[in-house]
Amino acid sequence: MQTCDRLTAERFAIPTIQLMRAASSAVAQFARERFPEARRVTVLCGRGNNGGDGLMAARLLAGAGLEVTTVLLGAPENFAADAAIAWQELRAASVRIEIATTSEELARLAPSFDCDLLIDAVVGTGFKAPLRGLALEALPLVQKSKKILAVDLPSGWSADLTSPDAKSVVYAADAVLTFTAPKPAHLFGHLTRRWSDPVAVAPIGSPEEAIVSRLHLGWAGDALALARQARATESYKGSFGHVLVVGGSYGSAGCKTGAPSMTSLAALRAGAGLVTAAVPAPALALVAAVAPELMTVPLECAAHGGLNEANLVPERLEALLARKTVLAIGPGMGQSAETIRFLSGLLLAAEVPVVIDADALNILAELPRLFKELIQNQKKIILTPHPGEMARLAGKTVAEVQADRLTVAREYAQRRGVTVVLKGARTIIAHADGRAAVNTSGNPAMAKGGSGDVLCGLVAGFVAQYPDETARAVEAAVALHGLAADLAVQKWGEHSLLATDGLQLLGRALEIPSIQSFHNEPQRGYVCIQGMQGNSPSQAECEHRNERAGA
Repeated sequence: MQTCDRLTAERFAIPTIQLMRAASSAVAQFARERFPEARRVTVLCGRGNNGGDGLMAARLLAGAGLEVTTVLLGAPENFAADAAIAWQELRAASVRIEIATTSEELARLAPSFDCDLLIDAVVGTGFKAPLRGLALEALPLVQKSKKILAVDLPSGWSADLTSPDAKSVVYAADAVLTFTAPKPAHLFGHLTRRWSDPVAVAPIGSPEEAIVSRLHLGWAGDALALARQARATESYKGSFGHVLVVGGSYGSAGCKTGAPSMTSLAALRAGAGLVTAAVPAPALALVAAVAPELMTVPLECAAHGGLNEANLVPERLEALLARKTVLAIGPGMGQSAETIRFLSGLLLAAEVPVVIDADALNILAELPRLFKELIQNQKKIILTPHPGEMARLAGKTVAEVQADRLTVAREYAQRRGVTVVLKGARTIIAHADGRAAVNTSGNPAMAKGGSGDVLCGLVAGFVAQYPDETARAVEAAVALHGLAADLAVQKWGEHSLLATDGLQLLGRALEIPSIQSFHNEPQRGYVCIQGMQGNSPSQAECEHRNERAGA
């Protein structure tokens, strides 16, 4: 961001004070939109440029008729260059200003923190942990505020954070508004915040040419633009691919028919033109009942119920793979010796992109030679492991995977030449070329059996529709999966949500605009990368509804 601001000023002749004015305007407008019930506002400022954003926002909010108190931490001297201008402008306005240079002065200002909304503008992207001095001493006072809006970053976060750290001392935040582009902390700092609290990114005038990152890290939500494209008028079912789902088991060792059923239904809901489920013959009726649009193929199975190598007879194998454009394999299929032989033969015979999930991942972890042969055949391979499966694939412990999910997924994807979808809170999508994307949609209600099977189907369905844009298709599927669940949890709640509930809301999720605008000016809009900004009722609305219902 320092480089971006410098290039904006030097190469494009846009003064940095102009960027600060745009940032403060975005803060003021976002505060009024997100917290419309707030009348008493306290803006807590440091002396850097993050504080400058707050000082200017305080003046704008006071001008809008709110009761604003500005609290400056530290003596009014040695400001950052643009912050000094913001301070002079604030002093010239009719805004209440309080200054705390000592612990005693800060304690005296405690009543100022008992407000409707506190705007945290203490430290921003230049901050290096940990919090210290007055910023640290203000922490218990900040917690007295009813609502908190963080400018750029909640104070205490390191902008470069790439692994969640629940132990850091940080300010709370009910919403975060950052500028120009998200920073790693916005994607990975989730353990200190509720999933539904919005994180939004506002453009402030930096030219696209000045926004350069060497992190090769993106936001999965950007790929949703792919899924929102209108279909061509002359489209037909063959235009959107044919997904083959292979999995399931049915026998003495147990019945796993739900997994391939959910994967198949998800592929249909994702928009694939055709979906065929190939499952053990005794399970066919159960799987076919999931949707009349689903086609099925009965497969031979062993006595224990798993698929076996009898299905590899050339003519049967050829018929199974004919005209299919994507293979999704693994859900519910088991790991018997017969199933392993069938899986190996099918994967080697398939010449289409393959989405590998569940039991198939665990089999591959035990068959490195098979994996090597698949890669040598230059197949497009997408792996969708949860942390336990990732640990087995990478030869690590689950704790090691969770300690640095981004690095583990990225290094494995590059080494193997595959795409890895490492599931969990903040799913990582890592590609063979070293690029990675982080998903910020989704919620704890998704921690339930079947969620992975649904995601497998969504990924396969999107890859079928966009065969020339596999990377974006996978990212779009992951983002949409979480976004639909965010909508669904409002209806069914975190405890009662089922893995398939979100499938009913995929269409609505695609209709949610990513861009909200200030004053109906698209160039001043913001992108909400977390939470349901603009789609969830405010606290005041909820209280009003409860009152009317007699609750």
